[in-house]
Amino acid sequence: MKKFDFSINGNKYHVHIKDIDENIASIEVNGTPYSVEIEQEVKKVKTPKLIRNEVKPKPGEGQIVKKQSAGGHQIQAPLPGNIFKILIKEGDTVKKGDTLLIMEAMKMENNVMTDKDGTVKEIKVKEGDAVLQSDVLIILE
Repeated sequence: MKKFDFSINGNKYHVHIKDIDENIASIEVNGTPYSVEIEQEVKKVKTPKLIRNEVKPKPGEGQIVKKQSAGGHQIQAPLPGNIFKILIKEGDTVKKGDTLLIMEAMKMENNVMTDKDGTVKEIKVKEGDAVLQSDVLIILE
């Protein structure tokens, strides 16, 4: 915490105050550690100390598990926003450049278009859903 240099009767002392817990101070004088009791009124701390139990991971937690691909071509959200209107339904045939849905992002309506020809296999969102960037919106066959 703090470092001090003292000179007592011509002797030099380098004191490092490491920690003060209630009225016990952990200090180091010229490299030697000491616990020192402070003779003063102990101030009550208004903020409680939080003591938490150690969190032990569950078996298998934190390991990456490779999931099977849903198959087909995924259309992902280009940026975070809300689904404003879906223009297609499952089973529709789409061509490269067709608008699949309209997203509202940053107070603007943005067209989400396909970059590949195909048939709509699955629609993962519905109107009004909030999505994050790179969320899967539609899967094409």
